[in-house]
Formats: sequence, C-alpha cells, structure tokens
Amino acid sequence: MIWGFSLFAAATSFWAGWLTIRIAHQLKFGGDESKGVQKFHDHWVPRLGGVPIFVALFASLLLSAWVSQDDAQIYSYLITCTLPAFGIGLLEDVTRRAGVLPRLLMTMVAAGLGWWLLHAGLHRLGIPLVDDLLTASPLFALLLTLVAAGGVAHAVNIIDGYNGLSGFFVIVVLVSLALVAGQVGDALVARIALLAAASVLGFLIWNFPFGRIFMGDAGAYLLGFLVAELAMMLVARNPQVSPWCPLLLVVYPVWETLFSMSRRAMQSLGRMGQPDALHLHQLIYRRLVKRYGSSKDPHHRLMRNSFTSLYLWALAVMCAVPAVLFWNQTALLVQFSLLFVFSYVVFYRRLVRFRAPRFLVAKRRGVPASAPAARSIPSER
Repeated sequence: MIWGFSLFAAATSFWAGWLTIRIAHQLKFGGDESKGVQKFHDHWVPRLGGVPIFVALFASLLLSAWVSQDDAQIYSYLITCTLPAFGIGLLEDVTRRAGVLPRLLMTMVAAGLGWWLLHAGLHRLGIPLVDDLLTASPLFALLLTLVAAGGVAHAVNIIDGYNGLSGFFVIVVLVSLALVAGQVGDALVARIALLAAASVLGFLIWNFPFGRIFMGDAGAYLLGFLVAELAMMLVARNPQVSPWCPLLLVVYPVWETLFSMSRRAMQSLGRMGQPDALHLHQLIYRRLVKRYGSSKDPHHRLMRNSFTSLYLWALAVMCAVPAVLFWNQTALLVQFSLLFVFSYVVFYRRLVRFRAPRFLVAKRRGVPASAPAARSIPSER
C-alpha cells in the first residue's frame, strides 16, 4: 500500500508544481532574480518549488492516516513541526527579506517542536565521552539537536544551486533512510521517508533538466529539516542504528558548508557568512563542464547547468551506498566519513589549481563561444 501512497504523493507534487508555475508566471509572483554572484540562469523563474512539495507531503500523509487509521497523531505532529521552517523559507521566497539568521532560528524552533512532540533528538553520537554528556545533560542534548537541525537545513539550501542537484540529493537521502528503517522494522520512519521522497520526485520532473521552477528556500529548509528530523527519529527509536549512518548520508552538504565558512574566514571573519561563487558545484560548472564552452545561448547554458548536477548526483550515491550497507557499524562509517572529507579537500584543491582529472572533464561539442541566443529556456541559479 505504501507504493500507492507514494505514487499519489508524486502525482500530487507534479500537478501542484504545474499549477504553481502557471500561477506564478501569470502573476509574476515569487520569482528568482537572474543577477548575482551565485546566479547561473538568464530569465525569470518561480522559486516556489517548496509549495508543491509541502502540499504533496501533507496530502499523502493525510491520505495514509485516513486509509490505515493509524499514526494520524504523529503525522499531525510532524506537519506542525515543519511549519516554522517551511513558513520562514516561503517568506524569503516571496519577499526576499527573511535573512539567514531568522531562517536558522525558525528551523531551530521547528527542531524544538520535534523534540517535544516527536521525541526526536540527538541523544548519542557514537563518541563515548560525548554520549555520556548527552545522557547526563538533556539541555546539552537539546541544544545540539537544535544546532544540528538548523545546520542540515541550511546546508541543503547551500547546495541548491543547479537544476536537480538538491532535489536528487534529498531523494537519495530519504530513500536511504527508508531502506535502513526497513531493515530494523521501523515502518513509520520508512513510510514518511518514502512519501517525502515521492513528493520531491514530482517537483524534480519540473526542475530537471529544464529548470522551470526552483526549490527555493521554502523547499530547501523544509526538506533539510525533514531529513534531520527523520534521521534523529530513526536513531532515537532504533538503538542498533549508528548515528554515523545519517551523518554519512548528509556529509556532503554539511562539509560543504563548514568548508566554505572556514575558507571565507581565512580571508576575513566578516566574509564567513557572505555568498560567493567558489562552492564545489560552481567550480565543477566552470572547470569540468566544458561541453558547451562559453556559449551565451540560453539553451546551452541550461544544458551545461543541468549537466553539472550529474557529478554531484554520483557523489550523493557514493555516500549513500556504504551508509545503507554498514548502517550499524560505527567505526566503518566514521572511516567513510573521514575518507569523504579528505577526498573533498583534495578534489577541491585540484579544481582551484586547474589540475582537474582529464577523465572528469566533459569535452566541448563544437559550440562557438559567441553562439546567438535562440531559445529562452530558464536555467538554475
């Protein structure tokens, strides 16, 4: 029956996405500007992708509760918890006046509600001394929970830069959580994760490869918080699951955020939270994806944009496979996490120094650099 609910979630997200795109274009409402240090698209595009995702998730959970007559209270609690993160993100998408700090704070409020209503929190990290402190001090555990949820949500927003990048990444994480939950018999977490993944899939059809709608802050903060919440629920409800399993699943955006902050801080402390164009996905776009050269044709820029995401899709899958296979082996999961961090730093330094491995470079296809603009198809930021 879960597959029927998932199909309903994907279809609802797809049609809600279609309706959102039409209304947004007609009213010129909730669009994303095409100028800025992190902008890589040419035309007006709605950044309201969080709306169809939220509608699909809400509707599928409601349908599941109505049909199965079970877990209705937990579903209502979960939706309640997502409202602060989704709401502040939507406010930013519409007004562009909700800063980073308010978004982080409201996501922490959402995590606080999750701690209270769903008993979802970080009570262990697989590190002996830290675990002892978490057990002895519930306040410390609560604070760590708030920081972790806000950090993961912000990290997902950080990688929301190209068509299909954050959407596919979140689907991989959610499906991985569902697979692990299935192995330990946690049907609740598995069901919610699959419905959430299906809700993102319906949106992804519009987002990749043609970028007709962007996920926006509402979608990024909603999904980032949901990933963090389900990860904490899985670990809290199932002691046999290592806390490093979900950590390995989200290590890419989390490390991307920490690395970027430290990189900026080395230049100037005041630049630590400022946006720039030196994230890994942006370097891949400029240094590896040369298939369309420097063509100004909007369609060529669009294809180059979408092709960039494929590199990071592979990265997401490479982290997910060991996390799902070794979900209860903390030592091994720690080694995989450290291996990722080391590989990321080495790869990043090679890109910065123009020493990218040749086999990773997408070759040119004979498109002249001054090709005239032909089709006005939008591409992602």
